[in-house]
Amino acid sequence: MLFGSALLTVNDTVLKWLTAGYPTGQIMFLRGIFVILPVALLVWRAGGVTQLRINSWRAHGLRAACVSVGTFLFITGLAFLPLADAVAIAFAGPLFVTALAAPVLGEIVGWRRWTAVLAGFVGVLIITRPTGEAIQWAAMLPLTASLCGALRDLITRKISTSESSIAMLVTSTAAVVLAGLATAPFGWRPVAAFDLALMAISGIVIGSAHFLLIECFRLAEAALVSPFKYSNLLWAILFGFLVWGDLPDEWTLAGAGIVVVSGLYILRREALSRETRA
Repeated sequence: MLFGSALLTVNDTVLKWLTAGYPTGQIMFLRGIFVILPVALLVWRAGGVTQLRINSWRAHGLRAACVSVGTFLFITGLAFLPLADAVAIAFAGPLFVTALAAPVLGEIVGWRRWTAVLAGFVGVLIITRPTGEAIQWAAMLPLTASLCGALRDLITRKISTSESSIAMLVTSTAAVVLAGLATAPFGWRPVAAFDLALMAISGIVIGSAHFLLIECFRLAEAALVSPFKYSNLLWAILFGFLVWGDLPDEWTLAGAGIVVVSGLYILRREALSRETRA
C-alpha cells in the first residue's frame, strides 16, 4: 500500500508537470496507451481473458464514465493547484462514499460516521478557504473528482459479486483512453520526445500502482491497509516541494489533518460495523 501510494503520487507529479504544455484530454489518451502493458500483466496474472467477462454492461458503463470524468477533472485541477492541495482535497472521497452509501446502497450509517463526515467537510472548507470574493474555483475540480471517485467505489461495491476487478479495470482504462481521444479536435499539440517519455512513465507507473493496490487488498484485510493510503499526502508535500518549491500553508495542513482523521475514523467505524454483522 505504501509503495502503491507513492507511485500514485509520482503519477500525479508527472501529470501536473505535463499540464503546463498539453491539454488534459491529450494527456489522458497518450498516458492511457502506455497503461496497456501493466494492465495486460494484471489480466494474465488473474487468469487470462476469461476474467474479462462482463455481465452488466450498464454498470461497467456508469463506472467507466465516473472514472473518465473524475480523471479529467483531477488532471485539470493539477494545472491550477499545488500538488499537496489537490491530493488533500481528493481525500474527501471516503466522506462522499459514506454520505452516499445510505441513499444509494441502503446501508445504515450511524451518527458517529455522519459526525465524521461533517467534520471532514469542515476540513475541506478550511483547505479551500471560501472568502467574500469566492471559493477557490480550482478547488472544486479535485473535489468533484473525489465525488466521481466515490460514485465509482459505490458502483464497484454493488457489482463486485458479479463482476471481476480485472474486467472493471480494463473497461475503465479503455473508457479513459477513448474519452481522451474524443478531445483530439480541441487543441492537441505536437508532443516532444521527452514529454512522450514522461507520459509513458506515467502510464506504466499508474498501471503498476493499481497492480500493487489490487495485490495489497488480495493479501491483507482492507481495514488493516487502507489507512496507509493517506501517506499520499506526505509524498505530495515532498514532491511538490522538490519540483515546484511549493509547501502547504498552515490552513491547508490543518484542513488536511481534519480530513485525514475523519477518513481514518470512518474506516475504523466501518470495520467495527462489519465485525458486528459477522
